[in-house]
Amino acid sequence: MDGSSTTQGSGVGIVITSHQGEDMEFAIKFNFKASNNEVEYEALVLGMRMAQDDGALHLLDYSDSQLIVKQVSGEYETKKDSMVQYLQQIEELKTKFKSFQLQQIPRKKNVKADSLSKLVSALEDCKTRRITVQHLPQLRVPLNVQAISLSDNDWRTPIIRWIDKGYLLGNKWETTRIKTRAIRFLT
Repeated sequence: MDGSSTTQGSGVGIVITSHQGEDMEFAIKFNFKASNNEVEYEALVLGMRMAQDDGALHLLDYSDSQLIVKQVSGEYETKKDSMVQYLQQIEELKTKFKSFQLQQIPRKKNVKADSLSKLVSALEDCKTRRITVQHLPQLRVPLNVQAISLSDNDWRTPIIRWIDKGYLLGNKWETTRIKTRAIRFLT
């Protein structure tokens, strides 16, 4: 699970993985303003409710929010009233499962939920949207690349030499200029 709160809006991404390894992905847009911590808690509560509705008996939940994980485990104190209320909801939901575990994972391992939450929080109108994801195996229009022959006097020669071979001839100023210019080119 992950939450995202931006100036455009807020929402959560939830990925529920069955014990057979099948993923169900959800992007839920909020019609209310919420802080980053609130959307993280909302993601956890919604995910727990969805798992309960699907009949899950054991729940292992992953979050990249250190604050949420530590507050739920009791390692961090929770002072804000709204966060205390979220914790009370979570404690109540935990009783619906035979086992419940919440683990912190690095952001780079939470890519699916993170992508869903960012997508839905950036969309302005989700009521009329249906997003289909397709995979394109190759370019529709093939690139027509032609080899060119260069002379040492051609302005492109030092750039190509730097990109292809990683070396340059000339003084330090000229070398820096060519390296800076070469960033804009591909070979």
